[in-house]
Amino acid sequence: MKSCKHLETLEDTWLTDPQPFYEQGCEECVKTGGRWVHLRQCLLCGHVGCCDSSPGKHATKHFHATKHPLIRSLEPGETWGWCYVDEVMMDFPS
Repeated sequence: MKSCKHLETLEDTWLTDPQPFYEQGCEECVKTGGRWVHLRQCLLCGHVGCCDSSPGKHATKHFHATKHPLIRSLEPGETWGWCYVDEVMMDFPS
């Protein structure tokens, strides 16, 4: 089973209640008047972007631009995260 070596670089600050971030929406979509399907949060810097089912795919674009490998879902009730580099899904405590 694959593991993610990037988890140890995380600070606990991004694992708090996602509600305030969810209410803000995708940063790029808000700026351009775009729309999103689901939101993802970068666990290194806190950037909120839209998922790959959204037209902008801003969470993945953020990864390619910054090389920040870890995101989590900001959907209510979802506790999963993803490492782009190691291609590993993880579950965070709710």
